Amino acid sequence: MGRVIAIDFGRKRTGIAVTDELRIIASGLTTVATHDLVPFLQKYVAEEKVDVIIVGEPKQMDNTPSESEAYIIPFLNRLAKIFPNMPVERQDERFTSKMAFQTMIDSGLKKNQRKNKALVDEISATIILQAYLNRK
Repeated sequence: MGRVIAIDFGRKRTGIAVTDELRIIASGLTTVATHDLVPFLQKYVAEEKVDVIIVGEPKQMDNTPSESEAYIIPFLNRLAKIFPNMPVERQDERFTSKMAFQTMIDSGLKKNQRKNKALVDEISATIILQAYLNRK
């Protein structure tokens, strides 16, 4: 069984989380500059067995796509060309940034540490991945 990788796509930064090989634990992997995302994924998939990629799906409260979706669609199309045999699934990502920030507070991070937007993105990706695992 291969890993599941989750992506919290952003215009500047993208948070990435991954499961263990048994797909039990979702862990933050890293945050990369979005323009470096595809090369990062190509290298990671070449080194690790990955079975599926999960991409966060930003939605409004009324379930319509958020404005960010316009930036994600071209990325999804690029993923399909680069990894034609890799399943790509979507996971609702509403409230993940707020949940990530609360997680940082709950884990005792100081105010200065909570300003680290890259860490928020990585935690958000982990929350997206855990939500995906919970529905499987």
